[in-house]
Amino acid sequence: MDFNLARDFCSRLPGAVVETKWGSDLVFSVGKKMFAVSWLRDDVLRNFSFKVEDQRFLEFTDRPHIVPAPYMARAKWIQVVDAMAMSDAEALELLQASYNLIFSRLTKKLQREITHE
Repeated sequence: MDFNLARDFCSRLPGAVVETKWGSDLVFSVGKKMFAVSWLRDDVLRNFSFKVEDQRFLEFTDRPHIVPAPYMARAKWIQVVDAMAMSDAEALELLQASYNLIFSRLTKKLQREITHE
């Protein structure tokens, strides 16, 4: 998983907002709801966290170098701590799914506003 590719992908999703929070975290949000987070240290992305479907959470956290995301595991977020833990294709598919999960929980009005920007 190329963390820079993932950052660029998340940044281009409809209505996505990227902010630095908590000192050194890049937070990707849609409708003011987070769908991905990456830790930035010394101008290098060190990991990537995002929501997965509840029924797949254990599947991912059983894999090497993928752990429950700190503070967000209860909401079924995972953290990829080593770029070699998954392919770019799988990562982009999962980031899109995370975005879709969060987007689906927004109000219909807000969804329409975002898709018509």
